[in-house]
Amino acid sequence: MTCRMPVSRDFPSHVSLSIIPPPHSQKPTNVLVLLHGLGDTKESFARLAENLAIPETACIALQGPTPLPFDLGGFHWGDDVIFDQVTGDMDFDTGFRKAEKYLAKELIKDVLISKCGYDPRSLMCLGFGQGGMAALAAATIFTGRADALGGVISIGGPLPSGYKITRSETLESPILVLGGSGKTLLNGQALTALKDTFRDVEVVKWAKSGDTMPKNREEMLPIMRFLARRLRSTAGVPANAVELTR
Repeated sequence: MTCRMPVSRDFPSHVSLSIIPPPHSQKPTNVLVLLHGLGDTKESFARLAENLAIPETACIALQGPTPLPFDLGGFHWGDDVIFDQVTGDMDFDTGFRKAEKYLAKELIKDVLISKCGYDPRSLMCLGFGQGGMAALAAATIFTGRADALGGVISIGGPLPSGYKITRSETLESPILVLGGSGKTLLNGQALTALKDTFRDVEVVKWAKSGDTMPKNREEMLPIMRFLARRLRSTAGVPANAVELTR
């Protein structure tokens, strides 16, 4: 089955997303799914996808499945909304079973793989904060080597509690996590949980404090290098060529 460009009507009506085609009308050999942070909407990551303009890659800016309560605006990826009684901040790690189904089954398996013809190796996710946690949770569903995703990038988002793999064999989807050198959720315990769960984990610690989005070329460079290594390209490749390595 030849892969094709996904269109809005491929997806269930309750899934809110924006589809950004590859630049210059190129064939979409890959799909990159972008997941916004807690309290945001898909629009900010749709603009990010347009600015990235990744060759041969369709981008899908996916909106969190649940609006925040109390007219706070924005959406979230958790199963619940919990406020810290001391700080008043919203907890990121509130369960991800709903997001796991939303991303791994309804978007990736049911549409991008079954309807559009992509194999998992051609699919990648990039998420920020709670969106990164949702992407990592979804990646644990793809357990076999043949089913591994092309990669997952999480900016400031650790593996959610309850998703650490307890068996000896680690998962094959390559992971890149990035965060600040201080005031970060990507502490030693979080990184150990990731490395115990996934075989290939790359960690980037920025000099700045806090888990914010990249602000300059230096902070963005590790993401672009990871994408360049993992994304497939058919430009200049004969139609009957065979990929020898993953």
